[in-house]
Amino acid sequence: MFRSALVRSSASAKQSLLRRSFSSGSVPERKVAILGAAGGIGQPLALLMKLNPLVSSLSLYDIANTPGVAADVGHINTRSQVVGYMGDDELAKALEGADLVIIPAGVPRKPGMTRDDLFNINAGIVKNLCSAIAKYCPHALVNMISNPVNSTVPIAAEIFKKAGMYDEKKLFGVTTLDVVRAKTFYAGKANVPVAEVNVPVIGGHAGVTILPLFSQATPQANLSGDVLTALTKRTQDGGTEVVEAKAGKGSATLSMAYAGALFADACLKGLNGVPDVVECSYVQSTITELPFFASKVRLGKNGVEEVLDLGPLSDFEKEGLEALKPELKSSIEKGVKFANQ
Repeated sequence: MFRSALVRSSASAKQSLLRRSFSSGSVPERKVAILGAAGGIGQPLALLMKLNPLVSSLSLYDIANTPGVAADVGHINTRSQVVGYMGDDELAKALEGADLVIIPAGVPRKPGMTRDDLFNINAGIVKNLCSAIAKYCPHALVNMISNPVNSTVPIAAEIFKKAGMYDEKKLFGVTTLDVVRAKTFYAGKANVPVAEVNVPVIGGHAGVTILPLFSQATPQANLSGDVLTALTKRTQDGGTEVVEAKAGKGSATLSMAYAGALFADACLKGLNGVPDVVECSYVQSTITELPFFASKVRLGKNGVEEVLDLGPLSDFEKEGLEALKPELKSSIEKGVKFANQ
């Protein structure tokens, strides 16, 4: 429903859709908080969440400039009420009563920067925000976008454990952009409509740790090994492709906001009891020897209802899986160590 609301061309069709969505009174009240809402990802993400009929209250928080973003987005005639909060003093109000917290806060990647270079700044930001979440909305679902996700999710888990509020079912690393890219790139090579494509992506959310499972792609296309290798590499390097194309003036903000909105929508549907909501996400997991891993998860009223099996992998994918484990393990350990300093 959220997707159709975005793609319909006429205003009347959109309003008709929104009326149908909650005219029966059956759609629950849901508060969504975006931490980092005035940033490059936060602003388009705020717009997309304002368009989502499942959101009744939209809380926008940042260290500066949030009132302007909230005023701008708040003029859009959709269901949710929008409030902007700014600075440390208002973080509690931004979080209180939230069902879902999305965290795109932090500095973006610049040319020549690896996700690891972002670590010290973003890790500190995430640590502080998660301490506040544990205090003011401990039962909310948390969607982590701040990079490096391979480390920031373990940081969040450790902070929640220290507060005695950790629920592994409610903490997600948002890897949806890897899925969005894999679908787009695969559809282009396979000559199939992108709306019909599905490609699971496993592992982590940086470089070689991103492993698209093109052997499980639907619809299946007879692509050569060389093409699949190139598609895998392009999916892994998607963020760098955008950073270079923007020539130092930005990173993947618009596509990340779209992917973040898709995953948030899936979480809200799960909370509302919609059956069989399955998305890929980086979560606490036992499907490999690593404590956190991205794979398909079934979402429900408690967050993660089930971490799904990886399914059959091609020989190329099996090699990729083994190759990514040492780097992902190192990133997880780095996050845990930072949180416990």
